[in-house]
Amino acid sequence: MNFNSFFLRSFRVLLLPFSLLYGLIIIIRNFLYDKKIFHSASFNLPVICVGNLVLGGTGKSPMVEYLIELLHAKFKIATLSRGYKRKTKGYALADENTTALEIGDEPMQFHTKFPDVPVAVGEERLVAVPQLLHDRSNTQAIVLDDAFQHRAIQAGLNIILTVYNDLFVDDFFFPTGDLRDQKTSAKRAHIIVVTKCPATLSENEKKKIKKRLDGYKSKIFFTTIDYQTPYHIITKNKRPLLITDEILLVYGVANPQTLKEYIYENTAFYEEISYNDHHIFSIDDLKDIHKKFEKTTSANKLILTTEKDAVRFLKFKQELLNLPLYVLPVKPAFLFNEAGLFNQIIIDFIEGFKKETID
Repeated sequence: MNFNSFFLRSFRVLLLPFSLLYGLIIIIRNFLYDKKIFHSASFNLPVICVGNLVLGGTGKSPMVEYLIELLHAKFKIATLSRGYKRKTKGYALADENTTALEIGDEPMQFHTKFPDVPVAVGEERLVAVPQLLHDRSNTQAIVLDDAFQHRAIQAGLNIILTVYNDLFVDDFFFPTGDLRDQKTSAKRAHIIVVTKCPATLSENEKKKIKKRLDGYKSKIFFTTIDYQTPYHIITKNKRPLLITDEILLVYGVANPQTLKEYIYENTAFYEEISYNDHHIFSIDDLKDIHKKFEKTTSANKLILTTEKDAVRFLKFKQELLNLPLYVLPVKPAFLFNEAGLFNQIIIDFIEGFKKETID
């Protein structure tokens, strides 16, 4: 452990009183919902919630995209997100003129990749859902992004994600830890997905993790990150990573460790420029990136960023046209041949809900 990491962990331990107060507030709030003193609303259509119990990146956006890709050809679906770090307030529905500043980077990513799927944002999801249904009255199902802890809406299917090497069962309340909800809230989840697993995860290790999570009575799945072929941010031309490449990695994401390990293992060398999560890139940032990139003398060199970061770069289309800035797409890949089972649970939930409504 380096000094900075040791100092940060030691400092967070000193914040234990704040964590205990925060945890008490969360426990009381959940108790009031459980006892129906605070009321949760439900809607007459299938609502799928994707969330987690901790702060930071567990892979929610790739999972939402996975669900969109799975469902949008079969059902009229829509997505609803909070729109974190956007410059607007209230409800908004994305259209052809929408930018990441207006709806946030992750919703913009969904909108860019699936332009035929309605993508809405709204801090108050209880207010936003009726507005979305008014705007898109043919909607058959809604995917709520990062809404598990927002209990004002009762989703019909809750999916929570937890990272393989940082399971929520090992965590503690923020700010000493990263928990933003109590661990027992996982009992409300119908599915727990353990994300960012090594592709070589063994059956024995799978059983050990399942044993630790079995008390939550959820169906448990395991996924790894499937890195796709990078594409140029403007032209969309694809270009595979080569073991001889020298990479300038540019990112503003919460948990880049797996990404950095992948680049380290699959290229000759990489440098990085890191920003805060959801950082809004400026023209000065772009100049700094360009300046650092020019110092690399290799013939095989490129700049690499994430899809979430890419949507915040798109306002500089003209400047990026001749810059070798490539985007690295990712998808969750289910381990142990369980993708079919997961997919069927999702489809059965929607079709079963429609049947119950008709009956």
